[in-house]
This record gives sequence, C-alpha cells and structure tokens, in this order.
Amino acid sequence: MDYKIGVIAGDGIGPEITDAAWTVMTKVAQKFGHHFERTDILMGGCSIDATGEPLTDDAIASAKAQDAVLMGSIGGNTSTSPWYKLPPDKRPEAGLLKLRKSLGLFANLRPAYLYPQLKESCPLKEATADKGFDLIMVRELTGGLYFGKRHTESYNGVLQATDTLTYNENEIRRVAVKAFDIARKRRKKVTSVDKANVLDSSRLWRKVVEEVWADYPDVELEHMLVDNCAMQLVRDPAQFDVILTENMFGDILSDEAAMITGSLGMLSSASLNETKFGLYEPSGGSAPDIAGQDIANPIATILSAAMLLRYSLDLDDEADAVENAVTKVLEDGIRTRDILPREGADKMTIVGCKAMGQAVADRI
Repeated sequence: MDYKIGVIAGDGIGPEITDAAWTVMTKVAQKFGHHFERTDILMGGCSIDATGEPLTDDAIASAKAQDAVLMGSIGGNTSTSPWYKLPPDKRPEAGLLKLRKSLGLFANLRPAYLYPQLKESCPLKEATADKGFDLIMVRELTGGLYFGKRHTESYNGVLQATDTLTYNENEIRRVAVKAFDIARKRRKKVTSVDKANVLDSSRLWRKVVEEVWADYPDVELEHMLVDNCAMQLVRDPAQFDVILTENMFGDILSDEAAMITGSLGMLSSASLNETKFGLYEPSGGSAPDIAGQDIANPIATILSAAMLLRYSLDLDDEADAVENAVTKVLEDGIRTRDILPREGADKMTIVGCKAMGQAVADRI
C-alpha cells in the first residue's frame, strides 16, 4: 500500500528525532510491503527564518494533502532566541496553534506507560514504581484558554492582561465521546478532570461529560479536581485508565505524566480530527541546549509513529511491531542518557539519537 506522510521536523532536536523515527518507518515499509511517501513541511522557527511566518498557507495545504503528519518539535530558547522578540502571533508556537485549528485537531491522546525496564528511571518512590501504570490522557485541543480572546491594556497607568476561557457544549461532547470510546477498549474507566468548584466552564464540562456517560453504562466515570489530579499522579498513577480534561489542564498534566515515566523522551502523542487524519508528535520540547549533539531520545517520536500507523493508517500489526521493537531495545539494555538507571548504568549500552533509531529498526 502507498501512503502519504508529511514530516514537520521543526526546530532544535526536531530534525534528529524525526529522522530516527523515519528510519523505523522505512524498515516497517520494507518489512510489510508498504511505500511511505515523505513530504517535508516547514513550521515553527525554521519557517520564520525561511518565510517570515511560523506557518504559511502553503504548509497548511500540504499538511491537508497527507494521510497523516509526523512532527518533531517547535520553538527554541525563549530567553535567547530572536523568534521570541516577535509579536505573539508571529512566534513559533503560534504556527502549531494555527495548524491544530486549521486541521480540526480537537482531541490529543497522550499515553503514559512505565516500561518495567525503566522502573529505575521513574522518579516516584520504589513501591509506586513497582506497581507500574498504563494511562492515556485525552486532552481537548482547540478550545479553552489558549484560543480565547486576549488583550493587554493600561488602566490609570497600570497594565492589565485578560485571557478568556470559553467552551461550548459541542466542543466538550465530541472529545468526551472520544475518551469514552477509548476507555471501552481499555479498562473501562474515565477520570474527568476539571475545576468545577470555581469555574463556570468546568461546571459545563462536568454536565456535558455526564450526559455523554449515559451512553456508556459499561464505563466507570469519576470526576476529579485538577489540583487533586496533579497530586494523585505522583501518589498513585496506577489508579488511572483514561484521563479526560480541557486544553490547559491537559497541557500541564500530560507533561507531569510524561516525567513519571522516567523521561519526556518516552511519551508519544496523537492529535486527531473527526476523520482518520492525525498529527503525531513527541510530548517533549525542542531542547535547544542539546540540539545537534546526537544525544536526544527519539523513542517518543518513534512511538508517535506507531500511533500514526495505528490510528491514521489502520496498520495495527505494523504498530505492534514498532512497539515490540522498542520493548526489545530496552530489554537489551540499550539506552540514551536520559533513561539510564540510577544504579547499574555501567551495564547499559549508551547510544545516541541516530543509533537508537537504528536499534529499534533492526528489531522490527
């Protein structure tokens, strides 16, 4: 089969980790008899350098023409990069927000799974890590605070900034349906996270989620305030199956969930619209401090490619092969520096970004 895959390498370590993932995709194509046609698309700081815009209309059109898009990372060091001297709507991350909106990517899926081989890298106490955890966060991606109206004004010589958090019931309902559908295929539990004791938007969120729940009598639903959820993730992450939440809460909690797996370099993600199309990316940042040094961990990007195979191309066997190859690499003691154990690191084979991609490909 022939498939069209867009690749947004982006900034910082983005080109390195996407190239490593593409090495794995190429091996999948060879092993299973597919052809993946790669189209490179500019977005972020590299697009600003080339075109003056973080995302052009041509780039959006190119992305829409693909079966799916694999992305690396966007942005740079906010304290030193000239990109951050630009107006907010001209900065690298503005391109990502625009792309999500243009492609209708309303649901962000972020799995957080603690590989048994990485228990030593987990920052949680030993008893908690020994239990392990396997959760997936479903984050609403195109509404809420990040997309509300904002402005900064001066009142009597004092600057005042306003950001508007808005959700309508249809935005909440469609992402809730996605979460319950996923839970039905997992352990049948949804934890809906909000701040309903304070925010009207959260009270509407809770009301609509309960309406959706009525169609899923086989799925357990619990509500949890966001501050409690942040605490529970480090106290007992094994209690969670599917966490459903709004845009900003999901942005913060998913990074927390990533860190308790041992490294941001292990957490993949998928952003889906109402068709099979999706944007797939690691959850970590562009890490400009290590860019170009071949030390970044590409596993999150490789696992994002596995999600691409599964959700957009319906290639479940191929996705399983990638995920199993990652497990085999870890079993074989191959590590990038960020996932070395606290003890026994001398027994591991330390590799760089490119070599890790090849190691996974070799085990497909």
